[in-house]
Amino acid sequence: MSQKKPALLLLSGLIAATLACGSVTMPSQPTVTPASMLMPATAPAQTLYGFFPSPPQLTFESVVAHYESMRAHGDVVLMQNEPDWVSFLEGVEGESQKRTDIANQMILARQQNLDVIFVADPLNGLNRREFSNLPFGWEANFKNAQVRTAFTNYALWLLRTFKPRYLGLGSEINTYADAFPDDFPNYVSLYREIYDLIKAESPDTQVFVTFQWEDLNNLIPNGAEGRAAYATNWDQIEIFEPELDLWAISTYPFVAFDQDTPIPTDYYTPLLARTDKPLAVAEGGIPTVPVEPFAGSEERQVEYVKALQDQIGERLTFWIYLLLSDLDPESWNPAAAQNGTSDRDISTLGWFMTVGLTGIDGAPKPALAVWDDIRAEAAP
Repeated sequence: MSQKKPALLLLSGLIAATLACGSVTMPSQPTVTPASMLMPATAPAQTLYGFFPSPPQLTFESVVAHYESMRAHGDVVLMQNEPDWVSFLEGVEGESQKRTDIANQMILARQQNLDVIFVADPLNGLNRREFSNLPFGWEANFKNAQVRTAFTNYALWLLRTFKPRYLGLGSEINTYADAFPDDFPNYVSLYREIYDLIKAESPDTQVFVTFQWEDLNNLIPNGAEGRAAYATNWDQIEIFEPELDLWAISTYPFVAFDQDTPIPTDYYTPLLARTDKPLAVAEGGIPTVPVEPFAGSEERQVEYVKALQDQIGERLTFWIYLLLSDLDPESWNPAAAQNGTSDRDISTLGWFMTVGLTGIDGAPKPALAVWDDIRAEAAP
């Protein structure tokens, strides 16, 4: 959604720093996941529920406690990181802090018996018009051979190191397609190349890219490029067929509907008729405190969770609610600034501080009980 794209990410560099400062037991280099820790090759019979591993505060204690809390309310974490571009330009194998950071978070997840879904994300999750941490001097497009090689090697490293059941190759890519229509075909060709490489090594790995639902339906102010509301840009998804194992969306309806406008009862149902492939929600949520220019409330958060379940819940192979816990701005904002996050992106991050299903202190919001009930009913 260009600059209004609400894909809060892990901000992995910040969390990695807390892990590095708080533990001496983490391995110094990534290791191949033991066979006993690999995900099953076949998809689960029931929906997997989970969160981004973003703790309320950026301390080691908060990170560890957050993984424990996610175990109580979910089955899976979604790890979404950009490549270490320079390291992966040199090859699939290698050593770097980014590789170690991802491996350490994998260990935390496995200690809590949580599965992991990976999304390799080349773009800035708070502004899809930008690549994330691209090295100085690299041309910022998907035609660039450096970008293509590094991103391919990163995806193959994730595949070989962690053997994921689900591996995404980009997030909310339709927003990039809107911003850079001339470069979008270059991304599509790269996706297809990596898809074929993954399937050659691991046919059962489910490969996908995610799409931003509000933007796909032209509901974001100043982001529709002149298209009519609800004139869904299906072509931006279907261009990936047949190399798309599931259809995954992100959805933040608070950017499209004000406090007095309910989420339509058929808001998500067009997906059911458009494809017979599995569906997934790769991120999404509703804040419980209004942040200009957007509304938010506990009631709207409950409405959101119920709407997804009622409309497409039976078709979901996984459902990632963005945050289990609210984020503490006194912890996150200074750390983000110190990490080089722009003022604009920090401001965007502020839209999501209260998206959690609990407060910073872990106190449950009403939507958490709804979430837990849905998950319990889906359990075998």
